[in-house]
Amino acid sequence: MDKRQAIGSWLSGPRAAAEEAGVDFGYRGEQLGLPQEGPGSLAGPGRRLGALAVDWGVSLLIAYGLLTDGYGQTTGNWALLLFFVMGVLTVGTVGSTPGKRLFGIRVVALDTGTVSPVRALARTALLCVAVPALVWDRDGRGLHDRLARTAEVRI
Repeated sequence: MDKRQAIGSWLSGPRAAAEEAGVDFGYRGEQLGLPQEGPGSLAGPGRRLGALAVDWGVSLLIAYGLLTDGYGQTTGNWALLLFFVMGVLTVGTVGSTPGKRLFGIRVVALDTGTVSPVRALARTALLCVAVPALVWDRDGRGLHDRLARTAEVRI
């Protein structure tokens, strides 16, 4: 191996280096028993981030328009509280937030299919902390989804 190959494997990450060595990781969601494409497959990161942006925007607009007189720290705090309440109520009852519904995503429990309110509470609380959502596994699920044993799938 020359220096260019060594630097290239370092820049592309351990997964790319393992794939070059012949390791087969399969597709995202294969370990969970989900289909590779279509309805029921894992939602991609673009859809999930778009849904998160819509949900945060709705929370921010409600906080700005109804609860505070201007944009400041108080507006951000109210928006976070509204985001939490909206996530717990909507995911715990219908399985998706308004942003997730707009982007064609729903949250499912891996063992039962329906997300209980307790799982929705735990998942949303971890999502509000933000750090667990930034740590992803091989399938692209955030730590908040792994701990709540849920997945975001396409409708």
